[in-house]
Amino acid sequence: MSEIDPALLRGLTRPRRDVLRLLGAGGAALALAACGVKGQGGKETVTTGDVREFWRDKTRAGRLSWANWPGYMQDDRATLKAFEKATGTEVTYKEVIEETAPWFGKIQAPLAAGQSIGFDLMVMTNGIQLERCRRLGYLAPLDHTRLRTFAANAAAGFKNPSYDPGNAFTVPYVSGITGIAYNTRYVKEEITGIAQLFDPEYKGRVGMMADSQELGSFGMLALGIDPERSTPADWARAGARLRRQRDDGIVRKYYNQDYIDAVSKGEVWMTMAWSGDAYSMAGPDVRFVVPREGGTIWTDNLCVPRTAEHPVDALELMDWLYAPENNAPLTEFINYITPVPATRPLIARDAAAARGGERADLERLSASPLVFPSEAELARLRRYRRLAPAEEAEYQKIFEPIAKGS
Repeated sequence: MSEIDPALLRGLTRPRRDVLRLLGAGGAALALAACGVKGQGGKETVTTGDVREFWRDKTRAGRLSWANWPGYMQDDRATLKAFEKATGTEVTYKEVIEETAPWFGKIQAPLAAGQSIGFDLMVMTNGIQLERCRRLGYLAPLDHTRLRTFAANAAAGFKNPSYDPGNAFTVPYVSGITGIAYNTRYVKEEITGIAQLFDPEYKGRVGMMADSQELGSFGMLALGIDPERSTPADWARAGARLRRQRDDGIVRKYYNQDYIDAVSKGEVWMTMAWSGDAYSMAGPDVRFVVPREGGTIWTDNLCVPRTAEHPVDALELMDWLYAPENNAPLTEFINYITPVPATRPLIARDAAAARGGERADLERLSASPLVFPSEAELARLRRYRRLAPAEEAEYQKIFEPIAKGS
């Protein structure tokens, strides 16, 4: 996957978001066997007994509350209305998650105290905060006997991810890619690799991400290191490379979510970028590429807080979203990588029935490598390193100070 036609990125309006070398993991059995799945707040495993104990007295309530990111549901809430009509369950939906770290900060205290956070379902990106929730026992262990639609329709690479073995606590909602955006008015060569972000020719014209996992991952990819398999020694090497890039004046700024305006105006000529931002906010001269060294791929996951008041209803919605006919309209709106590949022929069918610009958009969408990437394309993408508690401190000590200038 090299340059991405902006037309293929239609509708990616959400502010960013480890994601998967998707189809490389294979489809492990989803049943939580007695041997267990690692996780759950200090326990070494989550067993079928743990799952039965959590769900044994839980019943359907006919209502649930869902916390999500902006831009992840149709403006008219068509998917939620279809679920409510099909099941009779009422959904209260709120776009209250802007970034994972602040969201974790908001929910940590009530979850630690065993109190409700006011939501039965939430969407969290795989990474440091999701790992903390998993490790601290803040998430409900999923009952896969109630997730048969997920088992039937999820792509193999979305099952048994390294950040949540056996999908013990999460199932994917969508995935996306971190690559490079560059302005062709100023950059006359084709940008194909991460190495060009370190080129002195672009001194003072390069943007990098402030997020430590994104920044560290690109530093490792520049050195040919797979971030997910990296060691502390690899972090040190990548950190040294990134500090040299900074100290040599190559980096103009470390960005959170304001880099697209900068690259569109030429304040920076190239920058690390999220595919959705590059489409929804970039000017016509900005192109988005997945570098030859690889990009990072992240997953936003559906999960149930352990203190949820209506967890059965949340689980029902999670599973319902994996029916291709239910997922296709959502994919047509979001345009990120869907975990339900069987939506592709449904989107092509909708394209054939549409007219004008809508037909062209849907045709491009059904052929888009960002939404339906091939195994070869997915094999070039990497996810963040899953950090144990002691490792998290060491990792952050290396990469956080770079963006802060310390």
